[in-house]
Order: sequence, then C-alpha cells, then structure tokens
Amino acid sequence: MTLERFKQICSKFKSKKVLIVGDVMLDSYLWGDAERISPEAPVPLVHIKQTYESPGGAANVALNIATLTATPIIIGVIGNDHAGQTLITKMQESGIQTDHMIQTSEVLTTVKTRVIAHNQQVIRIDQEKRDQLSLNVQNQIIDCYKTVLEKCDAVILEDYNKGLFSKSNIQEILLLANKNKIPVYVDPKKDNFTDFIGVRFFKPNSIEFENYIGKSIDDDNIVQYGESLRENMEVDLLMITRGASGLKILSDSGSIDIFTKARKVHDVSGAGDTVISTFTLADICGASVTDAATLANYAAGRVVEEVGVVPITLPWLEEILKHHSEA
Repeated sequence: MTLERFKQICSKFKSKKVLIVGDVMLDSYLWGDAERISPEAPVPLVHIKQTYESPGGAANVALNIATLTATPIIIGVIGNDHAGQTLITKMQESGIQTDHMIQTSEVLTTVKTRVIAHNQQVIRIDQEKRDQLSLNVQNQIIDCYKTVLEKCDAVILEDYNKGLFSKSNIQEILLLANKNKIPVYVDPKKDNFTDFIGVRFFKPNSIEFENYIGKSIDDDNIVQYGESLRENMEVDLLMITRGASGLKILSDSGSIDIFTKARKVHDVSGAGDTVISTFTLADICGASVTDAATLANYAAGRVVEEVGVVPITLPWLEEILKHHSEA
C-alpha cells in the first residue's frame, strides 16, 4: 500500500461513527520487577512499581476506534461496583461515549488483572460472573441499540462469552441493522458462533474456526472449510486470523492471504480488537478488501510490539507502513 492511498483512506475515519455492542471489561496492570523466587512457593516474587487500568474487551475495540480518530458509541453491561465506575471513567477519558452503558447489580464487572515483570506477563487473574442476563437487562440493551443505531455507519459485535449475547438478542440486533442497511462486523466466540447470520464481516481466529469445523486446518483445507462456513452463514467476508501465519480472507472474489507484518512480538493481547477496528473503519471508508485487510494487519503488527493491551493510533500505523515500504 502506498502512503498516498493510506492517507486517502484514513482521512475519512474522523467522519465515521461506529456502534460497538459487546462484553466490556476492565484491564488492570501491575508492573514491577521479579528479582527472586518467593520463599513461600516456587513462583516469582514481584515488587510492584506501577499500576494502571484501561478499557478492555469490547471497550478496547471502542478505544481503538477512538484512537483511529473515529467516534465510538458503546453498549455494554457492567456491575454497580467500583470496577464498573472505573471503567466508565477510563472510557470517558478516552473519548468514548458511555451514555448507553448499562449498570446493574445482576453482574460483576469483569476485571482482567495482569502482573508484568521485566516486560513479560507473569500471571493473569480474571474476576467475572458469566450468568445469562435477565430479560429486563436484555431489553435495555435492545432499547439502547434502537436509540443510536440510525446515527452510526457500522456496528461491531464483540462476543467474549461473558453473557451479553443470546440467540434472541442477536437476531433482533441483526434484523434492525439489516433494516437500516448498516453493515455488521462480528468477532465471535463458540457459544453463539453460528447465530451471526448474514453479516458483512465475520472474524474467528484459527482456534475458534477449528472448534467450529471439528478438525485442524492447514493451507490445503482452509479455503474449502471457510467457503462452507461462509455459505452456511451467508457471510460477505470471512477473515480467519492465524497468528504468525497472518490473515486469510474469503469473499465472492476468492481468497486472499495477508502475511504478518510484526517486527517483534511482545504481547498479542488485544491484537484481534485492533484488527476488527481497523478493518471496519477502512471498509466503511471505501477501501478494497485487500487494502482494509492490509491496514488491519499492519495495525496488529504494530500493537503486538507493545507489552499489554494497547490501541493502534494513526501515527503508529503510518510509521509501520513506512517501515515496511522502505525495507
């Protein structure tokens, strides 16, 4: 991709509004040094020197949309707890509209705490409650969705298997989007995998895809099984993210391989969020499938160079594109 084409596409980002619906969470980080092993157990003893918190899960997708200069609007469910209020504050500080976040005592706000020493993750601790949401809360989600949908250029559905999505609310979400001719982009998980029928874009990773087909994929069979999934689910674009092997995209025009552009890999956490955010914006701004996937791949390659879950920015995206263009 040329720098001129990059600027043509990305100059349109700031005019777009993207609605993100999904499982939100708070990412908490404890940074320190591990100089010795604990005398109590054979584990590192980490001396914490810095702590911080940031939006995670679907909220990280919204954060990526914001740092790419577009306007994110998010619908999610959090608890009436300290973590929920912290998440709201962090999103607002990042320019994410939170008027349609739903707080309820039914749930606990999901918190992922990562302990990092010498730029390596030592352990991750998850606090969550995965019970299915009540009909009342599910109705609130749909009411919020109806309120903001017509203002948006795209919808991203982020399913982390934390309980926000059900078969019935997925059907209503997709029906309303189709009625308003707004494209839907989906990052699925196994429980609701086959419920996202007829969407614009569907992005499982290779493990999720293999769980769906019930066998391992390789370069010889991925197109066959991918086309079967695309046909069964009536999906316009299927992207299978394959880690170090890059991206495979299937469409009516055939299959495209986009190979990984990471210069170094420190932490792959959140890379999928960056991929769907960047691809969505490029796609609704008129980029070709190849150009949108190329930008998404560059974006993922840049964020995995950082430790922890971090969003892509336009300067970072331009920098890595220039690096590979000049290499």
